[in-house]
Amino acid sequence: MPIEIKELHIKINVDEKTAATTTATSVDEAKIMRAISESVEQAANIQQRKKER
Repeated sequence: MPIEIKELHIKINVDEKTAATTTATSVDEAKIMRAISESVEQAANIQQRKKER
């Protein structure tokens, strides 16, 4: 039985405190953006497969 995702909620809390964490935050932001883009790509693939059925 296929699984249908009707809603996807992503909540991210970003808190920049010092300049030292800015570099780490930039790296974290890059990882977050990559994860989001991969998730969107996977969701698009799922939708495509659903339309092909």
